[in-house]
Amino acid sequence: MHNPQLNAGGELQHLLTLEGMPAEIIERILDTAVPFVSIAERDVKKVPLLRGKTVFNLFFENSTRTRTTFEIAAKRLSADVINLNVGVSSTSKGETLLDTIDNLVAMNADMFVVRHGESGAPHLIAQHLSARQRAHIHVINAGDGRHAHPTQGLLDLFTIRHYKREFRNLAVAIVGDVLHSRVARSLIHGLTTMGAAEVRAIGPQTLLPTAVEKMGVRVFHDMKAGLAGCDVIVMLRLQTERMKGSLLPSAGEFFKHYGLTTDKLAMAKPDAIVMHPGPMNRGVEIDSAVADGTHSVILPQVTFGIAVRMAVMSILAGG
Repeated sequence: MHNPQLNAGGELQHLLTLEGMPAEIIERILDTAVPFVSIAERDVKKVPLLRGKTVFNLFFENSTRTRTTFEIAAKRLSADVINLNVGVSSTSKGETLLDTIDNLVAMNADMFVVRHGESGAPHLIAQHLSARQRAHIHVINAGDGRHAHPTQGLLDLFTIRHYKREFRNLAVAIVGDVLHSRVARSLIHGLTTMGAAEVRAIGPQTLLPTAVEKMGVRVFHDMKAGLAGCDVIVMLRLQTERMKGSLLPSAGEFFKHYGLTTDKLAMAKPDAIVMHPGPMNRGVEIDSAVADGTHSVILPQVTFGIAVRMAVMSILAGG
């Protein structure tokens, strides 16, 4: 079965999802990101790997943090970056997604970073480009619908590996609104591919996908039981904007059962790390004492995110 993310030589052509991504490619991205972390500490934070290349940030859905980190990553690689909030421009005039892409290709685009509310939009763009034999153009999925957010999954993997060195013996708990979370899906695929000992999904029945066990996770509805002996805790944002109907009694009720507090954190291993893809709802998913506490690696995740996105772009560009 051909992987649409890889070219004929087995090299990375697009980054669309971590599902089905070979472990050695994930490993290569994580390894490539390591030296990029230290670039941030230099006076001149630039390397010339993407000089002369044009990266289009196509955001059909709002996202300050993801768009900003992609922009910083591309600029640190010396690319020219163009930000398009497409939601408010051409597509609202009736131009189709692929028309927009064709026009940007005509402007000599080299890379598209795409965030879209519909699952599958980045795949559609990648297929369209390959049908037109534009093998020099690369697509990065910056989050599509509920489906995937591969660079967030990679930066989460990078963060876990940075603090825990390897995946083999780890128990990782993913807590909260797994149902609406493309971050959770990408991370679960990444962790199972990299051989994590155990991945747990903790949340109320209404916020877990049906048959989530098929993804290789253990389900817990009781937070304290689910956190027992964990090495890594990933808290997810409650995505109220994606919720149809009443999946939850109230934010306060959710916090009581599934919010991460210091006493629930005490169930995990003493050296457990706490992660969150952001933006956090303090007092809903996570208590400020935990978010700002010694176990939290939430801000380093953001820093690592720039390095990981630099790694993805440089590998796609053949660097």
